[in-house]
Amino acid sequence: MASFERTTLGNGTRVLTAPMSHAQSVSCFVMFSAGSRYERREESGIAHFAEHLFFKGTERRPTARDIATEIDSIGGEFNAFTGKEVSAYYVKCAAETRDIALDVLVDMLRNSRFDAEEIDREKGVIVEEMNMYADTPRSYIGNVWERHLYGDQPLGWDIIGTEETVRAATRETFLGYLDRWYRPERMIVGLGGRVGDDLVERLEELLGDIPGETTGTPPPVELPVTGSSVRIHTKQSDQAHLVIGARSHPHGHPDRYVLQLLSTVLGGGMSSRLFTEVRERRGLAYYVYAGASSYADAGTLAAQAGVDLSRIDEAVETIVEELRRVVIEPVPPEELEKARSFAKGRFVLGLESPHATIMFGLRREALEGRAVEPEEILTGLDAVTAEDVQRVAAEILGGELRLAVIGPFDEPARFEKLLAA
Repeated sequence: MASFERTTLGNGTRVLTAPMSHAQSVSCFVMFSAGSRYERREESGIAHFAEHLFFKGTERRPTARDIATEIDSIGGEFNAFTGKEVSAYYVKCAAETRDIALDVLVDMLRNSRFDAEEIDREKGVIVEEMNMYADTPRSYIGNVWERHLYGDQPLGWDIIGTEETVRAATRETFLGYLDRWYRPERMIVGLGGRVGDDLVERLEELLGDIPGETTGTPPPVELPVTGSSVRIHTKQSDQAHLVIGARSHPHGHPDRYVLQLLSTVLGGGMSSRLFTEVRERRGLAYYVYAGASSYADAGTLAAQAGVDLSRIDEAVETIVEELRRVVIEPVPPEELEKARSFAKGRFVLGLESPHATIMFGLRREALEGRAVEPEEILTGLDAVTAEDVQRVAAEILGGELRLAVIGPFDEPARFEKLLAA
């Protein structure tokens, strides 16, 4: 039996459901195939800023309190998130209150007031959020890494924007961005759990009159080909945070499952190579892991760690050695099987709830145009061989490695020679 059912409204809005008859709740999402990489330079951060303002009031529900009160009155939870290629808004509630949740959600997205006073007030909140991230190196190192890989273009900009662009935002800035991208072509409504009856009819009432205009696409990424292999964000700290890795494959690449198992061998779980060597044997880091990430036209495979300042050179050398070793030596059969079981187990655990299941399907639908069935993922992982892992490791990790680091350092040359070893 299929996990996902897909229909389309008259204006082109996609509807994805993950029905679960045993569930007593339903998670209602509206996701857009649009995020911060769809912004122009002068509006950097506007996708995330808009996420805040959608909760501030509509014509029918004039204040943030009015919106919150209605969701509280049904015992629901609501939130949103903004990425570089998707944005999403959701309400999770008891199944019998589905229509109230959908009404509030669509009202927020279609009828928010974007009041000038509210915009100005929220600017201070966004700037403080910006400062919080900058003061949290474990999180902020990801921004430094992507700036290093992609440079001065949307994929290299911080999702939250800059203080200058946030301070300069006006009501027209929001309306311009939303008018360009928040269209049926890029909209997917998703429900997971006890979906209920007459959903399509209800959604036609709520969304069917939005014109189905073509939106186009954002500019493709241009990968910088020059410059240092090291980027330093100088900051006085008691610990250094670093990312070491290489450019990889985009969404939907045929080797996606090979890449997943390669990253698991390197840094998935507390028995992985990096955790064992960097933390357990050498005591160089409190945390260390590896993972792959992808966009429509780019991707990375990298290790991240928080390391002792006095031993950072040894930590970099050790991580580089592990990244290079998987290129040279085939992964033993028992280690590959452990990685396969780990990846499959974590994937299945991640789909335990209706909320998680529909979010998984929506991401695939939004980013790749198809919500794959979980069985396809498991089959893909089962098909990976040790030869596949070594081949992909050679393609990605056999060439230039890159490093991003936050700490009290200012000389890239110190680390460049460690990467070249």
